[in-house]
Amino acid sequence: MKKILILADGILAKYFLERVMDSQYGENLYSVVYYKDSTLPKNKPENFTFYNFDPTSYEKLAQVLGEEYYQVMIIASKKIDAITSYENIRKIDKEIQIVLLDRWGIKYDDKRLYLLDSREALASRFIDYLPDVAVIAQNVGLGKGEIMEIRIPSGSSYSYRHLGNIEQSKWKIAGIYRANSLILPRDSLMILPNDVLLAVGEPHVLRSVYNSAKKEIGQFPYPFGKVIYCFIDMLNMSENDINTILNDAMLLHTKINSKKILIKVINPTGTKLFDKIKSYNGKNIDVLIDYYSNSTKEILKNDVKGKDIGLVVVMQDFFALHVKTLFELRKPIFKIGIWGFADLKEAVILSNNSEDIEKESSVIFDFSTQLDLKIKLYNFYPDGVDDEDGLSEHFKSLGKIFNKKVEIIDSQKNPLIKLRNKKDILQFVPFSIKVANQNILSVFSTDMEKLYFKLASNYQVFIPVTA
Repeated sequence: MKKILILADGILAKYFLERVMDSQYGENLYSVVYYKDSTLPKNKPENFTFYNFDPTSYEKLAQVLGEEYYQVMIIASKKIDAITSYENIRKIDKEIQIVLLDRWGIKYDDKRLYLLDSREALASRFIDYLPDVAVIAQNVGLGKGEIMEIRIPSGSSYSYRHLGNIEQSKWKIAGIYRANSLILPRDSLMILPNDVLLAVGEPHVLRSVYNSAKKEIGQFPYPFGKVIYCFIDMLNMSENDINTILNDAMLLHTKINSKKILIKVINPTGTKLFDKIKSYNGKNIDVLIDYYSNSTKEILKNDVKGKDIGLVVVMQDFFALHVKTLFELRKPIFKIGIWGFADLKEAVILSNNSEDIEKESSVIFDFSTQLDLKIKLYNFYPDGVDDEDGLSEHFKSLGKIFNKKVEIIDSQKNPLIKLRNKKDILQFVPFSIKVANQNILSVFSTDMEKLYFKLASNYQVFIPVTA
């Protein structure tokens, strides 16, 4: 139980007292100093004691402060009354905490004084009602923007993302408000359009997250991360493959909204190629050389965990050898094909009306738009065309949001027969557990995701989904 002294004068003081009395905050004891009867509410609870005198009177205030108070609150209608009351209290007690409602721009160098600027508080509250302005918590925490609400629009890069696939460095999603209910976070929870994220973190980071969530296009590889990651094993990769992965990563960096490229080199060799790789180290490219480690799995996991990686670029042989490790990273994988990155013209999605593809659709649109690729959705129905194809409708809707035309091809004939000879396509594949656990029997499947290896010579993007 704490004793609080309130120096009250004016209409704001009256509203404040009414709120305290009606809300019954805790079991505190309140002493109220006033000199106008109009300041007092009609209700007078038992835990309130009232003193009727001018709060600027030093002698009378000293008598009241003869008791031990935890805190003093000053709500005055005149600047001279606020200043005089504060200075009198400080003459009586140098250490007591004081909260003063400031409407005039009062300045004091006092670590035990908290000045609540009413003009700033009202302006901040008023601005919350403007559209597309971040709403920050002002009555909890520091009130500096470390707690924020973020509403997710339909075309956001956060739409249809699982929480476990969103890079949350220096910030966290503490909850999601959906249909007037609070949902506590878990990795498998998917963000849907019109959800409101309750985010906690460093204010400048949250402002960046807010801006990214509100933008409807051109954000990939965010929210997975902002860095393109290249893994080069000089002992087990040919010189041609190393040059290919480096050139494609750099070209990719110029086309998408990545912050930089991180080149990780293991098993370095004393060659001109190694000197060339080291020479790339600069403003937009970081070259990290590992002379000692030999566990590819541990290196990948450690790098991806701590370096804001949003997209991992690998060669086909590396992908086939480390597919399970790459799956566990829960990051998009850009697998290089043999035909040439500069020749890509179409983004293709092969589907049996998969829910996983619908979940990754915003990434597909974002990435394809940045690369200026046409989008084609191939629906494969061996037993006949599905008249209730929700995936096609979903892609058409997103096409309108992103202002991008989508070609829908429904067929009973396997589209792989047509596509395996095309050299200008980028295939998007949901990176699910069934892809990671591919086996020899997959060749007999009609599941388009399990048959991704049929287009292994082409460029492919594997987007992580929750199993």
